[in-house]
Amino acid sequence: MKPRILVIRGGAIGDFILTLPAIRLIRESFPNAHLEILGYKHIIALAEGRFYADATRSIEYAALSSFFVPHGELAQEMVDYFGSFQQVVSYLFDPDQFFENNLRRCGVKHFLHVSPKLVDSEHAAQQLARPLQRLALYLEQPAAQVHPSVEDRAFAGEFHKDARGEIIAIHPGSGSERKNWPLPNWIALGKRLHQVAPNAAILLVGGEADRQQIDACRAAWHGQRVLAALDLPLPHLAAVLERCTLFLGHDSGISHLAAAVGTPCILLFGPTDRDIWAPANPHVTVLAAEDGEISQISVEEVENAVASALRSGR
Repeated sequence: MKPRILVIRGGAIGDFILTLPAIRLIRESFPNAHLEILGYKHIIALAEGRFYADATRSIEYAALSSFFVPHGELAQEMVDYFGSFQQVVSYLFDPDQFFENNLRRCGVKHFLHVSPKLVDSEHAAQQLARPLQRLALYLEQPAAQVHPSVEDRAFAGEFHKDARGEIIAIHPGSGSERKNWPLPNWIALGKRLHQVAPNAAILLVGGEADRQQIDACRAAWHGQRVLAALDLPLPHLAAVLERCTLFLGHDSGISHLAAAVGTPCILLFGPTDRDIWAPANPHVTVLAAEDGEISQISVEEVENAVASALRSGR
């Protein structure tokens, strides 16, 4: 019977992708184990059947709520589920150990808690993997990788079927307004891109939270080749970004996704520390504002970085 390992990871898209090097370490160290991930279904879909996870399960399940109170009344279904794993690695915030204690009531003997709260010490991926040293697992490569499936790439092929020449993807949003480059700067940059890449199409990427910026850019870039990838499932978006020539964005989960599929990236950082939060992939260029004010990064600076990246990639 295969040993069973469960990794529990909540958090946003970027949090999950930054945890992938740690999950990769577990996967490679126990290649014959059944590895399962419990988390937000739309995010952990990036891992299911795509190297990392043999199966996934949603954390948004009513029967789980009792596991977060002391001595909760536990559903037998979940008792059996958690009790089936020989090792549980949890990244849930659990300061009072209510969740851990309830899992131990299910028969979980080997439980490793990893705090999701990070400090200003080393790259986030290293921090998230360091507690695995208690399992004699040591992370050497902090760069995250996402592996689109055959179906994901088939979707991307259909999505890009009419695309010709270079494709420059732009995600003008993030999870925080303070991390966003001013919208007028994005609009000005888009108008200049035809000078450095006259045959390139711009692919605007985002979801509902980015709709205002995306609509404004599309309106301002009228007459240019502008495509849009809106509200795509993350595995499909990963494959779409994989086919792009270049990605421009901020400190965001979508930026981590683009980097993880190997797309060359130019990322604009303001108040967050690039040494901790930027993707560790070698094809990532970070333009960081010295004083933490992202608006201080000039349009000319980004335009020059784009021109340099396109020259080196041709």
